Amino acid sequence: MAEMTIRAATPADLDLIHKELLDVIANSPYYSDRFKAHESGRLDMNFMHNIMAIDPWHIMIMCADGVPGGAMISGPETGSIFRYWSWVFPSHRQTKLGMFGMRAFDHHWDNGRFHKAYTFVRPENEVARMLLRRYGYKETCLLEEHIFGQDYLLIEKRYTKVTDDYDSGLNMGRLARLKKRLKSLVGA
Repeated sequence: MAEMTIRAATPADLDLIHKELLDVIANSPYYSDRFKAHESGRLDMNFMHNIMAIDPWHIMIMCADGVPGGAMISGPETGSIFRYWSWVFPSHRQTKLGMFGMRAFDHHWDNGRFHKAYTFVRPENEVARMLLRRYGYKETCLLEEHIFGQDYLLIEKRYTKVTDDYDSGLNMGRLARLKKRLKSLVGA
């Protein structure tokens, strides 16, 4: 059995992760063409760099025997963490990476910073719904005609927030990214 590990993305990973992300968006049977175009345009390389500048763990890479086989992209949203995308690459389907990733995501992010983790799932996506339920996520409500006229389920899991601070979400320009990068280089 393959050794499964999880790690934060590095700049060297972004081309692969972005390529696989665009592939899963384009080939998903659950989304309209309008949504696919929007999502592919929104989640460009600038987005990937921005989310990684906030915290490299917002792009989690699931590996089997050291080989990337899936990813989870998330972002802070005013006290919660939103899971944008979570998928196993075609090369690693029929493995347990998805289940491993669910545990790793919650283990990493239920760290006192967030009230909850949440995501949107199309009602027809039974596999995602089943996996999320298995790991303690609850289907909170059906959002009718929520994104480009399609219905989505709001699915969330409570975390234990203990810090008083709140993030401002993904509003990081080039100057803020540069300052954050410089701080990390000098150990501040």
